[in-house]
Amino acid sequence: MTYIENVFICIAIPLILSMLFTRGRARSFTVFVTIGMTVSLLSAYVSGFFMSALGADAVISAIEITPVSEEVMKLLPTLFWFLIYEPDIRKLPDVAIGIAVGFATFENVCFLAENGAEDIRFVLIRGISAGALHILCGIMTGFGLSVVFRQRWLALTGTVGVLGACVGFHAIYNLLVTAQGAWRTAGYLFPSLLIAVLFLTKRLLLQRKISL
Repeated sequence: MTYIENVFICIAIPLILSMLFTRGRARSFTVFVTIGMTVSLLSAYVSGFFMSALGADAVISAIEITPVSEEVMKLLPTLFWFLIYEPDIRKLPDVAIGIAVGFATFENVCFLAENGAEDIRFVLIRGISAGALHILCGIMTGFGLSVVFRQRWLALTGTVGVLGACVGFHAIYNLLVTAQGAWRTAGYLFPSLLIAVLFLTKRLLLQRKISL
């Protein structure tokens, strides 16, 4: 049995201590990584609650409950930070990606603590699939919100659209990895492939001097 609260304490304490001697962007990123880990811990409780309340099995929960609860939980700290502190809108991707990194790291650590890490193939698949999925959603959230928040009239509907896209990608991934054969392989690969496509698109836009 994995005691995720104990795992969280073990990882979070060094991060919190490091903030005492860092400043600027390094401290900010550490803060958001720690927030992402906290959100990952809380989302496990939320998903478990709805799974129990609705009487859903593991497959239904993974496809219909977990994507919604996890993406909403990751979005809320980003929105809270932006609405309260009103920072430069160009900082939104850094915040969303930092939270996604913390979420993916804590989730992977808990998963490996429960299932073992002796098989390097298993570890690599976990990293390029589930880990990359959260980074993909963080990228989409950060850059998506930085676009829709530039127009006040688009902020609400745009935020819902960005959340819906992240939930959709998350649900598609979970659906694919619960299948067999080629579909499962496609599920393992598509988060990393989409990140590569987004990175190349960003480089192309920068070369053409088009601001994101």
